[in-house]
Amino acid sequence: MAREQEKSRDGFELVVENRKARHDFFIEESIEAGLALTGTEVKSLRAHKANLRDSYARIKNGEAFLLGVHIGSYAPAGQFSHKETRDRKLLMHRREIGRLWGRVREQGYSLVPMKIYFKHGIAKVELALAKSKRAYDKRAAIAGKESRREIERTLKGRNR
Repeated sequence: MAREQEKSRDGFELVVENRKARHDFFIEESIEAGLALTGTEVKSLRAHKANLRDSYARIKNGEAFLLGVHIGSYAPAGQFSHKETRDRKLLMHRREIGRLWGRVREQGYSLVPMKIYFKHGIAKVELALAKSKRAYDKRAAIAGKESRREIERTLKGRNR
């Protein structure tokens, strides 16, 4: 019940989030794009049957596509359900696509989907322009988190 009230208040309902992307990439900027979906795909997204693992976006012939996203089949549709891992078109302005294409051509940049959500009933995806982290970057980030946790533990113990 609380979830329904929260959704209706601000019109935002998170479907799926790609948490691992923040671990694997440096996020430079994020862009919101619409998704061209079939009816059964929308029903599956409303049931939170989606997975963003190993997914990415590509720009082909001036159009943006989302590849590798798994949206589970909608059981009541039976044989008329959608293909689970098909390429899905992203709905963006031509100027945005051109700007992103220019940045993606640079060395090491990728378009990574961060989350899929409904905004006022319309399916959206948040894309991130990201640069890949190297192994030593990941180790440094983990070490920093652990040191912050240790400092917080010692300060918490002192205040008692």
